[in-house]
Amino acid sequence: MVPKGKLIIIGGAINTGSFAETQFGLPENMNFFERGILKRITTESVRDIESRFEIITTASLMPEKVGEEYIKAYAQLDVHNVGVLNITNREEANSEENYERIKAAEVIVFTGGDQLRLSSIFGGTKIHQILLEKYRNEPVVIAGTSAGAAASSKNMIYQGSSKDALLKGEVKITGGLGFIDDVIVDTHFVQRGRIGRLLYAAASNPGILGIGLGEDTGLFISDGHVMEAIGSGMVILVDGRHMADTNLTDVEMGQPVSIKNMVVHVMCDGDVYDLKDHSLVIHHPKVIPIG
Repeated sequence: MVPKGKLIIIGGAINTGSFAETQFGLPENMNFFERGILKRITTESVRDIESRFEIITTASLMPEKVGEEYIKAYAQLDVHNVGVLNITNREEANSEENYERIKAAEVIVFTGGDQLRLSSIFGGTKIHQILLEKYRNEPVVIAGTSAGAAASSKNMIYQGSSKDALLKGEVKITGGLGFIDDVIVDTHFVQRGRIGRLLYAAASNPGILGIGLGEDTGLFISDGHVMEAIGSGMVILVDGRHMADTNLTDVEMGQPVSIKNMVVHVMCDGDVYDLKDHSLVIHHPKVIPIG
């Protein structure tokens, strides 16, 4: 079934003013890196600036401050019908009041932080169920940045160092919120050198497409399978369907993994990838000559 909802996943930007993940206090420069992408989230919603927004700050270590900054950022876009839900446990994720707020929302935004908090707190709850139902049956916009993006897929990376990612057992994968199947998402991808994490994930399950989102970069996903790159950076795709060989099942835990014939694509703003036929169409902007 083709979902009626739209999904927007964003890579995060801790080095350019994102506050949602840092454990060292808020940066002095609070410029909101996602402003262009936030505008896209707004224009894709059913009532544009009049839509009802709910910001879910569950993943964040600083939920109050994060919520305040989202409200400020959206106010600059003339969006004022914005609520913040800091759901901290499964009881709250099953409460009737929170359920009704999500049910009434036309845009739901998951902030950054720890994606394992999202899966462990929301998985199987009333809010999780209504989110899935709305995505399938209503023209809702569900967006996630950093941890919110990583948790959007059925499979989710929640741990694994970049430098040791290609050692067997280093990358930890669990179930996410399941808005989109057959992919696995990693964030802060280029800036934190996380290509090894996606290579390992794709080698361990070649049927899923690895998606690496750079900072200030995202994917706008419509009809459940059409993925358009948005933002200023890059999206890296790792496709393991044509992998010829790997020693993953032969080596001991902690040993390096070999991979033969893994396909990698790079997407930038305006490029479109179709998950159904695995085709990539690169956008070629017109160059205006000087003089």
